[in-house]
Amino acid sequence: MSWFKRVKENIRTKTEDKNNTPNGLWTKCPDCKKALQSKALKSNQYVCPHCDHHLRIGSAEYFDMLFDNGSFVEIGERLISADPLKFKDTKNYPDRLAATLEKTGLKEAIRVGYGMLNGRQVVICAMDFSFIGGSMGSVVGEKICRAIQYSIEQHAPLLIISKSGGARMMEGALSLMQMAKISAKLSLLARKRIPYISLLTDPTTGGVTASFAMLGDLNIAEPKALIGFAGPRVIKETIGKDLPEGFQRSEFLLEHGFLDFIVHRNELKDKLSTCFDLLLKQHTPKEEKPTEIIQG
Repeated sequence: MSWFKRVKENIRTKTEDKNNTPNGLWTKCPDCKKALQSKALKSNQYVCPHCDHHLRIGSAEYFDMLFDNGSFVEIGERLISADPLKFKDTKNYPDRLAATLEKTGLKEAIRVGYGMLNGRQVVICAMDFSFIGGSMGSVVGEKICRAIQYSIEQHAPLLIISKSGGARMMEGALSLMQMAKISAKLSLLARKRIPYISLLTDPTTGGVTASFAMLGDLNIAEPKALIGFAGPRVIKETIGKDLPEGFQRSEFLLEHGFLDFIVHRNELKDKLSTCFDLLLKQHTPKEEKPTEIIQG
């Protein structure tokens, strides 16, 4: 009966000898759960071709998408957070910063750069949610203020792309002060009649929403972005009532007048270019014609 026995020799292979698919070739859509080829997803601006879900992306992707040829000059790239409060939760604040830097390669929760957008010089600030939830600390506030100052000096339009969980608790009141600091700086930009567009992406919450994210000449958003001050769960527990369907999503906010319009990511660059053209034309002071005096 030896012929009936299965011979297992030479058919076992070690796991490490198998031809596994390299990491990073496929991405799973968080909404429809379908597998997406990463290369094709990138070419579609990280928008799912099946359900049109806008996947979360960071500053690197936005800069590559918006700046002509992905070329820009970074502002304040050497700024890093200090630890003025000697804060400690599950770990020391400096240790958390170091671990996040090593994991993400980012120095802070925002990057700022200037370059050309469809041939026009612009300044863009883009937040990174992967850096401590895109939280707003002193360095975030300082970088945005430097960006505003550069916009004033160069008379260049400003775009801020928000993606944040709010203020950074590790910096306490110093973090909250950035709300007033940035808002005051934006008022100087408005006096110079330089356009500022605020793009709210998923998620934009807390002190960021309560300050500069809602102070644009135009406040726009990506589809289905979560936007609000407190989270839906916190609000529901506070008021003890069920919230409307789609509450705090960009479509709901547009319907209730909090946003000017919603823009698809594939149309973002051209829409921004058109808006800056219109705002600059609107903000350019008209030449006063000399008064004609008629005698007689």
